[in-house]
Amino acid sequence: MKSVFVTVGTTSFDDLIACVSAHDSLQIIKSLGYNRLVLQIGRGKVVPEPFSTESFTLDVYRYKDSLKEDLQKADLVISHAGAGSCLETLEKRKPLVVVINEKLMNNHQLELAKQLHKDGHLFYCTCSTLPGLLQSMDLSTLKCFPPGQPEKFSAFLDKVVGLQK
Repeated sequence: MKSVFVTVGTTSFDDLIACVSAHDSLQIIKSLGYNRLVLQIGRGKVVPEPFSTESFTLDVYRYKDSLKEDLQKADLVISHAGAGSCLETLEKRKPLVVVINEKLMNNHQLELAKQLHKDGHLFYCTCSTLPGLLQSMDLSTLKCFPPGQPEKFSAFLDKVVGLQK
């Protein structure tokens, strides 16, 4: 059982949910050998219809107290660029694709994703480039994020977000 977990955190990111649950994306996800897609959609207005066939299951929910279990079970995580979600996923040593929300003008998120990508910890894209990235990315090239070094991450975050000029 290989599964992909998509998380938008406490916000909504309808474009991501719409994109990843679109027919073409589902075909790509299946072709990569995944047979389960779990969507955590937050406050989103796009609510894909869950389904289950012999070869594939789509689960959809808004919130859970903790995403730990879904992260734990996932073989690939596709996340919005919130620092919390990114950090939690990387700490669990899960392959991560961060999708930048171009409608949010908060580009701290982009800076964060770019830096972590440069350091080899994740892939990032926008909704429109997600299907192509899923097909072309090589997860074996990702490096584990140093576990248990939150101070490193917060120093890094401060730098990116510009709290320390």
